[in-house]
Amino acid sequence: MATQGALAVGSHASRSRFRFDLQAYVMVIALLVIWALFFILTKGTFLTPRNLSNLARQMSITGILAMGMVLIIVAGHIDLSIGSVVGLCGAVAAILQVRMGWTTPAAVLVALMLGLAVGLWQGFWVCYLRVPAFIVTLGGMMIFRGVILGVTEGQTISPLEPDFVRIGQSFLPLHIGWLLAGLAALCCIYLRLKRRWERQRYGFEILPLPLELAAIAGIIFLIGLAVLVMNSYEGVPIPVLLLLLLAVVFVVISRKTKFGRYLYAIGGNAEAARLSGIDIRRNTLLAFVLMGLLCGIGGVVLTARLNGATTSAGTSFEMDAIASCVIGGTSLMGGVGSVVGAIIGALVMASLDNGMVLLNTPTFWQYIVKGLILMVAVLIDFQTKQRTA
Repeated sequence: MATQGALAVGSHASRSRFRFDLQAYVMVIALLVIWALFFILTKGTFLTPRNLSNLARQMSITGILAMGMVLIIVAGHIDLSIGSVVGLCGAVAAILQVRMGWTTPAAVLVALMLGLAVGLWQGFWVCYLRVPAFIVTLGGMMIFRGVILGVTEGQTISPLEPDFVRIGQSFLPLHIGWLLAGLAALCCIYLRLKRRWERQRYGFEILPLPLELAAIAGIIFLIGLAVLVMNSYEGVPIPVLLLLLLAVVFVVISRKTKFGRYLYAIGGNAEAARLSGIDIRRNTLLAFVLMGLLCGIGGVVLTARLNGATTSAGTSFEMDAIASCVIGGTSLMGGVGSVVGAIIGALVMASLDNGMVLLNTPTFWQYIVKGLILMVAVLIDFQTKQRTA
């Protein structure tokens, strides 16, 4: 009986993974459809190298924040404060450099430490004082926005040192971009074949070999095409490289570590996770700490890109991050989601913003379109959850 139960669980996990892979491909296809539509409507402007480079830089901060938000939502919580935390970390870094003359490494380090401290503080309230995350982070959103107004005295803090600005505005040399593309292609081949061998070894469902090879070829083609387009303008932007490096780290954290598996278990069934010996409070606290760290990174990148800190920096970033996660397949009920899906969702959101701006779409329509897309994504999530319950 135990063996049959294990086989049933394995079969269910296999089907779930296969459905998720299919969902990821559907998301990519939907993204391509959006790009094709904007290409037609903007008469080709949308897909020019310059605009795609701007699009990549626009989505990098949202993608960085969405990776942390995935961990929070998977664990069954939410963080509404990240926009304010991003603005606060960036403001502190700018103040340290502009008003106090600190070096870039020192200012960046303090911003990251501040993000960690904020994540630890909010996580403590949620995990040990048992205040709902919605309330804690809603309060944090208002508190940290108020702190920004206080420390900046309502003024823009600029300009920053050139080495700070390069974090958000510089590009990789062209040959470095191609070198990284080659390394990424080799890693893709190795990881896909390794995963296929492991799934085949344990009897899990796998794609037919021709489809697997086609998927690998498609990914390599997209990597090469992306670098070609970026190099056609000025090269791969530093914020995009940072996003990709963080994505690798957080994919490993979410898929290959006990901590990542524990978060999925907690979000899927907290009581079962507790009974199995998982320390729910400690693991959830760590998720908030990592979210704070990513807010610090996002704040540094945003401030560098703007060459200054403003009182409105980071406004509505939490909504974009949450929408990116949901569009990318993360369930608001917890227990389901992925870093890769969130990044694809961030690219979808950034593409909508970018395309509508190119079309001179009124601001109110931009909010309406993004809100409707979010509602549809949540509706699909809930209906899918009910069918599989």
